Order: sequence, then C-alpha cells, then structure tokens
Amino acid sequence: MKMAQPDLIQPVPQTTPASGALSRTRERAIPADLLREASGRIGIMALLASALWIVGDVLWHVTWPSFHPGEKWPGLRVPDAIAAAASLSSVGLFVYIRRSKRSPQFFLRLALVYMVLTCFAIGVVLHWGQPESSLQGPVISWVGVVLLMFAAIAPNEPRMMLIAALIAASMNPFAMIITHGQSMSLVNAVGSGMLMHYPDFMLAGVAAVISRVITGLGRQVSKAREMGSYQLGELIMRGGMGEVYKARHRMLARPAAIKLIRAEMLGGQDPAAADVAITRFHREAEAAANLRSAHTVELFDFGVTEDQTLYFVMELLEGMDLESLVREHGPLSARRVVHILRQACESLEEAHLQGLVHRDIKPANIHLGKVGVKHDFVKVLDFGLVKSVLKEDTHISLATAVGRTPGTPSYMAPEMALGESVDARADIYALGCVAYFLLTGKLVFDAESSLQMIAKHMRNEPVPPSLRGGVDIPEGLEQLVLKCLAKNPDDRPRTADDLSQSLASTRLGEWTQAEAAAWWKVRQPVADATPGGGNLGTDSALPDSSRRRESSSTPSRT
Repeated sequence: MKMAQPDLIQPVPQTTPASGALSRTRERAIPADLLREASGRIGIMALLASALWIVGDVLWHVTWPSFHPGEKWPGLRVPDAIAAAASLSSVGLFVYIRRSKRSPQFFLRLALVYMVLTCFAIGVVLHWGQPESSLQGPVISWVGVVLLMFAAIAPNEPRMMLIAALIAASMNPFAMIITHGQSMSLVNAVGSGMLMHYPDFMLAGVAAVISRVITGLGRQVSKAREMGSYQLGELIMRGGMGEVYKARHRMLARPAAIKLIRAEMLGGQDPAAADVAITRFHREAEAAANLRSAHTVELFDFGVTEDQTLYFVMELLEGMDLESLVREHGPLSARRVVHILRQACESLEEAHLQGLVHRDIKPANIHLGKVGVKHDFVKVLDFGLVKSVLKEDTHISLATAVGRTPGTPSYMAPEMALGESVDARADIYALGCVAYFLLTGKLVFDAESSLQMIAKHMRNEPVPPSLRGGVDIPEGLEQLVLKCLAKNPDDRPRTADDLSQSLASTRLGEWTQAEAAAWWKVRQPVADATPGGGNLGTDSALPDSSRRRESSSTPSRT
C-alpha cells in the first residue's frame, strides 16, 4: 500500500467522506467501548436495586410500629412478595448481563424493559393497602427518580427513552387503578392517578433530554476518535505517552491499530515546543514509513488531529510480544531464540542502512505470531520514535522532544545512558539483552530502580546466561550474546547483518515451521490480536517485586 505523503501533517480532513445511511449511522454511533461500559453499569445498578428492594421492605416492617402505635403488626403482605420478586429478578438481570454474549445495544434495550417493570412494582408497593383518603396532591415518586437514573446510566436514543419513560410513568396511575378499582370508579381512579402523578410524566420529558445529552456526548467522542480515514474502536492499552486503539478503515474495513500521543506530551502549554515536536514527528514518521522489511511493523498512515494529537496507524498483529511470551511460558530453546533474533536483525539492518537507530529494542517491542501461513514470524515495533544519525538537525528525536527518556533502562546501551552519540551498535547491545532474557527468563541485571539498572549496565559485567539458574545454553551462542553486551561498542558485532551471520554460524539447527505451528496450536494467547504500536512510554521491562520473584526460578523451556 502506498504510504501517506507529508501533506498529511495538518488538521486531519475527512479523507474518506461518509456516504449513505450506513456511513451516517457509523458517524452517529456511540463508541463500542462506551456502550460496553454502560451495559456493565446496568448490571451494577440491577444488583444495587436488588439490595434496595430487600432493605426497603425490611425497614418498612421495622419502622411500622413507630408510625402505627398500638396497632397490630400487619404480617407479610402482597408488597413483600413483590419486593422479593423484584429483588430476585434484579439479581437475575445482573447475572445475565455478566454471562451473556449479547451485544451492549441489546442490554440497553433490555434496561428499558427492566425500568418499566421496576416502575410497575414501585407503583403497586406504594399504593397497595392505602385507603382512598390517603391519596394526596401532586408528588414526585420513586418512579420519577428511577426514570432519571436510567436516562443517565443507559444511553438509549432520546425518542426511545421518551416512549419508555412515559410508559414507566404510567405505572403509578395503573397501580392506583389496580389497587383502588373496587372502591373508586374507573374514571375517578384514572383522574386521581394522573393528577397525583403528573410530576412523574414531566420527569419523563426530563429523562429524554438527559438521554439526548448523554448520547450526544458519546457521538462527540466517536467523532473525536476519527483519525483520517480510520475510525477508533476498542481501547487496547494505555501508557505514559498515550493510548493504542483498535481501528478500522471506514471504506476498506481493514483492521488496524492506532497509537495516539497525547497533545499534553507535546510541550504542554508551550506552542513553540509543540510545533518542534510536530515537526520531528513529521520527519521521523516519514522515515519509519519508508521501512519495507517484512519483519518491521507496517505503518499505514500517520497524522496530527485538530487538537494536536499525533497518531500512527499500524497493522494489527496476531500473537504476542516476547515479554509476554516469556513471562507466560518460560525461556525459549536456543534454536528458537536464534530463529527470532535473525528475523529481528533483518528488520534492524534495513533501518540501520537508512541511518535510523531504533533506541528502544526490548522484548515488549518485538512481536511474535502468525503472518499468513508462517508461524513464529517476528515484527519489530515502535519504529515511530527512531532517531536518524545521518543528519545533524535530527540530534533530538520526538522521544526527547516530548520529555521521554529514549530507551528502556533494562535494555539500554552504556553509551546511550551516558548521553553519547549512538549508532547501530546500541540496538545490537539491546538485542543482546533481549537474547539473554529469552534464554534465561531473566534480565541481564537485577535492580531496585531505573538509576541502579542504568549504573549496572555502565559498570558491571554480566553473569554468563548459562550460570543463571543452570540453564543449558550452547557455548557458541552464549559467547555471541556476551559479545553483544560488551561495554565498548567496538567490541560488539558491527552490524545487524554481521550478528545474523554469526547466529547462523552457531549451527544449532533450524527451528522449523512445523515446530512453531505445533507450539502455537497448544498455547494460543488469550488475546489473538495485538497492536502494532509497541511501547507507550512505560518502563515495563524493569521488573517489580512480583516479577523478580518469578525470575528466581527457571521455568520450562519452550
């Protein structure tokens, strides 16, 4: 696919104009993740209602003697049975929402039915056993409160909400007809019910207005999430610099991942700093877009929205990153590590030949999965924040422009930590750290903080990986990994291609497609789609206490 041209860096136009009823519906739809959150709130509200039905009924019996001194306790009544039935049905709705696979839109419609039934139960409980003399002037009952709650929590279309709210408000007069039908004429019962409860009907109109406001805000969110020709969907991950969302091209229906870098990361309230960051984003995104290696995540599009949010549109990958792979399944076999590293070297070699240094190679930025019919296919991620070493005016990259320290301490080359100029050999050092992690399930160094980690990478010599928990590693591969971890860049492999050739010369045997396919068949990841966005500015590679405990033992090799 032809890549985006530089003129994309501007307030994003509607590059794919919507046309037809389907497009208009999509433009006006509330985002799916917000609908799911709303359906979840309906379940919580049902559970709360279940408790209130029981508590309210019990409190009525407890306080009854105080309001009716000297009178005989009435015992169990029809309203008690209604409260119990309403409580049980509310619990049933909660369980159904939690377990059902139906769409959020279905649950929003179901909530309206639940609202009407709840209002009917409230009306019967309020009027059951009340003498005709107890009827009073206009009042706002619990029915009105329920209408307002549902309007705010279950964002249905305003017209549908108005119809359901009017039906629900009618439940109070309907309950009066049922409970007082024998002592009053039908005309009097209807007239008294409408007169007494007309405030509830007024609140039905208010509920429709609230619903219109809520759905309008949801549509504004949906419109704000439009990035060029792509429509944002479900949030995949959130990090220090922004978010990654699933996305879909509005015309091609092609799945993608969109990585957003928030506007506040571009210099805060300083317009000049934001302009500098956008200029660097433009330059670096163009450079990343020119990478064509099959093992580099494909960049479909990039741009800047009207609110100065930067975005990258990338392919949506199937599988998992190497950090998740090792954390969940343990260290990898030597043959498989070589297979992975050689593919990563191919991606880095192309970048290095174009004068680009990745500067944040780590397991979380190397994805492993299925591409076409090939398993264990490597994709190197996060090329959106690379640094060019060929032009003097690119000394500072977007990463530093937005206040982010380039690199991850657990995988940072000593020269990078010292602030010296870096070249391809900084990525080779990081790839050596990745190899160490894949073979042992442990970081090269253990540290309690980022500063301690950086200091160890600058001063300490790594323990050979074969000595970390008794892991069996071929000597040739171990020596090559330690060579990549040399403090002096001149002592490391000169290029990624040199490293790839040295890996091939270890002659450990090929990790075959049959083996890879068999592995994935047994151990499919929980989520079968992974963003092509990689790191979001979080130091996920620096282990917390739980990760250090996990690394203390040697998991089985896969």
